[in-house]
Amino acid sequence: MVATTRLAAKFNSYYAEKPVLTTMVTNAILGGVADTVAQLITAYRARPGRRHADEDDLVSIEFHDLDKKHSPPAFGELGYTTHPPFDFERLTRFMSYGFFMAPLQFQWFGFLSRAFPLTKVNPSLSALKRVACDQLIFAPFGLGCFFTFMTVAEGGGRRALTRKFQDVYLPTLKANFVLWPAVQILNFRVVPIQFQIPFVSTIGIAWTAYLSLTNSAEEE
Repeated sequence: MVATTRLAAKFNSYYAEKPVLTTMVTNAILGGVADTVAQLITAYRARPGRRHADEDDLVSIEFHDLDKKHSPPAFGELGYTTHPPFDFERLTRFMSYGFFMAPLQFQWFGFLSRAFPLTKVNPSLSALKRVACDQLIFAPFGLGCFFTFMTVAEGGGRRALTRKFQDVYLPTLKANFVLWPAVQILNFRVVPIQFQIPFVSTIGIAWTAYLSLTNSAEEE
């Protein structure tokens, strides 16, 4: 608890001096944590004896909306006997995406706070308007930026980008609409503006891990 308080105070001091840079660094770190989690999940699932694990295993993550013909081959078929090696280039891509996307998120959150200020009369209505605007405009755009950035960073061209959008964009957007409206209502209604992006990024560790697994499955 004391460490959390000190960390929050330190973040506030950095944010007061350089809000955009602080947000960029925080986003990069949390993006790296998320991809590390995703790679550890992949390595765990690829261990010998895990192939026939129970389908209800809570650790198992399945992408039911992805076309089965695009599913990646088992690691044993790729030549791995234990687990895949940790991909530092992939980690760098995720940290870079979080770093460079942060200024846009910063401006967007600032716009929402100005366009829909929380009033004492009915603050929940303003929060709902922010969520609706965020989910209908920024969420589809942000996912498009994510898959475009990752495909280009992986060296893919127009064909690879088109295929990725055809295979995974809509299923991922549907998953986004399941998770994020509730998170954003809490975020816009309760969390101070300087903590809104870090809050989203922290909650988003699981979401970004899901994106990492989705993107790597399509890549493979």
